[in-house]
Amino acid sequence: MRLVIQRVREAQVTVEGQLTGRIGPGLLVLAGFAPTDATASLAWMCRKLVQLRIFNDENGQMNRSVVDVGGEVLIVSQFTLLADARKGNRPSYIGAAPPAVAEPLYQQFVALVAAELGRPVPTGIFGADMQVSLLNDGPVTIVLDSPA
Repeated sequence: MRLVIQRVREAQVTVEGQLTGRIGPGLLVLAGFAPTDATASLAWMCRKLVQLRIFNDENGQMNRSVVDVGGEVLIVSQFTLLADARKGNRPSYIGAAPPAVAEPLYQQFVALVAAELGRPVPTGIFGADMQVSLLNDGPVTIVLDSPA
């Protein structure tokens, strides 16, 4: 599993012109899943995501988590995060889980994050052609891979 985490002032995702998710200050999370991902990896990534101290404290130091600041989280599935572009010019997506495997992992991950935050988590639509817009804050962007 791979996450690209962006601290944002606001973010939204639309599908065919329809808004599917919008947040104010918080984290935009792009999530890609591998065929070998399991519940333990999802739980570890969820805890790491909500506890990641990338928001400023009163001294301007990145010392607070999204939970600490009461921020929101928007999660968007993105299989291309698992692309391998080391050979040639056309990326290979063989490392990405097929949709039948990835979608349940995505739904489970969203549910875990929502439970940790204690509120619903807006999302895109799995497998759809999505347009994501954001106002990056910092900018702060973190790439996080599961430990497995």
